[in-house]
Order: sequence, then structure tokens, then C-alpha cells
Amino acid sequence: MKTLRYAIAAFLLGIPLAQVMAHEADQDITSLFDEWNSALQTGNPKNVAALYEGTAILLPTMSNRVRHNHDEIEDYFVQFLAKGPKGKIDEGNIRVFGDVAINSGLYTFTFEDDSAVQARFTFVYRWNGQRWMIVEHHSSAMPE
Repeated sequence: MKTLRYAIAAFLLGIPLAQVMAHEADQDITSLFDEWNSALQTGNPKNVAALYEGTAILLPTMSNRVRHNHDEIEDYFVQFLAKGPKGKIDEGNIRVFGDVAINSGLYTFTFEDDSAVQARFTFVYRWNGQRWMIVEHHSSAMPE
């Protein structure tokens, strides 16, 4: 059904179908960060961890420990959410390869105490047949 909608849009706009599909995929992947950021705003680490696949890997911004599963990811977000983070993408670069999508770039977190941290990020998503899930998330504070 989605492909038919893309084909009609491409025909009406007079542009290649692949271009319409790529634009739609970019919007879908961009909205995943918004969903993740909204989960942060709930203050509930379970809501954030639920966006990660069960065997996802998290290389977090504010911890030296690699997180390998939901329990470890949720544990990280207990401490991170206590700071009241709000994220904003400063630069995002999206690539979609079938059922795998990557969004990487720079984002900034502001916290309740008015501090901020800018970091590099990479989210790797996999389509599980129903929705995109985070399978890999790397975030590291800017070195300069």
C-alpha cells in the first residue's frame, strides 16, 4: 500500500519513485529520534529501553560501561534521566539500506541544571516487520 502511494506521488510530482521513497524513509528515520527524545521526557527509563531491541548495544555518552541488553540500557537511563535531559539534533545524516537504517551526526543535550553537552551520535535501526528498533546506539561527548 505504501509503495502504491509513493508511485502515485512520484507520478504526480514528476520525479523518480526512488527519490520519493528515499525522502519518505528519511522522514520516518528522523521521527525515530523524536520518539526517543519524547521517551526521555517521560522520565521513565523503561519507556526509553523499550525502543531498543533486546540484544541492542548502547555506548553511552555519560558512562564508560558498554550496555548489552535491556536491563543494562535501562540502568544507564535511570541515572541519565535523573538529570532531566532534552535532546536536539544539530546535524543528522540518514542512510537506509533495506531493513537497516543509520542516523549519525551531532546532537546537544540540555539538562535541568542549565548545563549542556554536545555529542556525536550513531543510531542503527532494524525494521522488525512492524517497526524500527534501535540495535546499536553510540554517543560520545565532543572532544574539543
